[in-house]
Amino acid sequence: MNRALDLFCCAGGATRGLQLAGYHVTGVDIKPQKHYIGDAFIQADAMEVDWRGYDLIWASPPCQRYSELTPKEYKESHADLLPTVLERLAQQDTPYIVENVAGAKRLFTSPVMLCGTMFGLNIWRHRYFDIGNSDAFFLVPPCYHDGSPVLISGRGMKQDFGSGKRVSEPPKHVRSSAIDIDWMTVEEINEAIPPVYSKFLAEQIDLWR
Repeated sequence: MNRALDLFCCAGGATRGLQLAGYHVTGVDIKPQKHYIGDAFIQADAMEVDWRGYDLIWASPPCQRYSELTPKEYKESHADLLPTVLERLAQQDTPYIVENVAGAKRLFTSPVMLCGTMFGLNIWRHRYFDIGNSDAFFLVPPCYHDGSPVLISGRGMKQDFGSGKRVSEPPKHVRSSAIDIDWMTVEEINEAIPPVYSKFLAEQIDLWR
């Protein structure tokens, strides 16, 4: 079985998708993750563990520095690990996928954008991915931005896409269904990507090996 390394794994949204794509996944996070769903877990600084010996590396560096939800005056207080992660990954031969928010795509070579609606999920969670050391070619379906998606922002209140009014975010079971994650807390769901994203990307890389 192929082995994948999931850096900055949190509770394992990306990990679950990699598992569904056929990988044995080792997650790395600086914080303990009691709900992590992977096959192995290393609590450590992701920049200090050994990245060698894997068939695929996934990395989701902290996004607060690039997120539109982070107030401008606080952006500088958040760690900016993305450039260092990209540079280190580019220096090795292992195929890799780096995930982040729209504000970070300017650092990516050829960013691929995925949205929940591309996979039949009722969530508009756009994330951008930099694919390296792979000849994979990605054709993705269009977004389907119609109706009122489930809101998962982590801010408690958000403007409704249809009415423009401020609305409360939905309860946990609604969020879980929308993102296709049933093992996380609400706080963990707020930070996660749908597993279908990593499954799709990993399968495409495998097709082009």
